[in-house]
Amino acid sequence: MKMPEKRRFSYGCLCRSVTDSCGYRSGTGCDQCVPVADPSHTLRNGWKKMISAGDFRNGLTVEIEGVVYQIVEFQHVKPGKGAAFVRTKLRNVVDGGVVEKTFRPTEKFPQAHIDKKDMQYLYNDGEMYNFMDNETYEQIALTTDAVGDTMKFVKENDNVKMLSYKGNIFAIEPPMFAELEVTETEPGIKGDTATNVTKPATVETGAQVAVPLFVNQGDKIQIDTRTGEYLKRI
Repeated sequence: MKMPEKRRFSYGCLCRSVTDSCGYRSGTGCDQCVPVADPSHTLRNGWKKMISAGDFRNGLTVEIEGVVYQIVEFQHVKPGKGAAFVRTKLRNVVDGGVVEKTFRPTEKFPQAHIDKKDMQYLYNDGEMYNFMDNETYEQIALTTDAVGDTMKFVKENDNVKMLSYKGNIFAIEPPMFAELEVTETEPGIKGDTATNVTKPATVETGAQVAVPLFVNQGDKIQIDTRTGEYLKRI
C-alpha cells in the first residue's frame, strides 16, 4: 500500500509545537497560535503568532479589535495594590492616530503581517526625505513628520527598511547599529577610560549622543540606533 506523502513546511508554528525537529507538521496548534482566514497574515501552515502584552516591545505591530497598531511606548506597572498591567501608546498604522491603552500582561493578540522593503536614503531637501527602491530604482519622498526621529543616525546612501501595511508606509527601520564621526564635543581627557561618566557630543548626521569623556572630535563611534546609546569607539 502506498503511504501518504509527507508535506514539508518551511515555516511551522513559531512556538514549534506543530512542527517537529525534522520539519514535518505533527500537530494542530497551541495557545500561542490561532488559525486565520486571511492568507496575507498567516504563516504557511495557516497559523498566526500570538503576542502576550507582557512581551510587547517598541516597534512591534499587533492586531487589536481588528485594527493594526505599532507599539510606540510601553511600560510594565506593578502597583502596590492590585494586579500588574502594561501601559502602552499605540499608533494606528493606517491613519497615524495615537491611542493609550492598558492590558493585563497575559492578554494575547495576533502579530500583524507587515511588509518590509529595502530602500536607500538619498537626501533631505529641507522638507522631504527622499529614498530609492533598491530593486526598481523608483524614488519616493516622505515628510519630516512621517519620518519622525528614526533617521537621526542615518547617513546619505545608507540602506533602511521601509515598513508598510496594505501599501501604506507607516515607519522606517534604520540599521540596528550606526558608525558615525563625532563632529563636535568637549576635548577628551587623556588617560580617562571610564565609560560611566559622559558628555554630550554631536555626530555627522547632526544628532546628539552621550559619550565617555575620552572621546574626541574626529573619533568614529558605534551607536545603537534603537536606544541612541554609545557602544564603543572604533
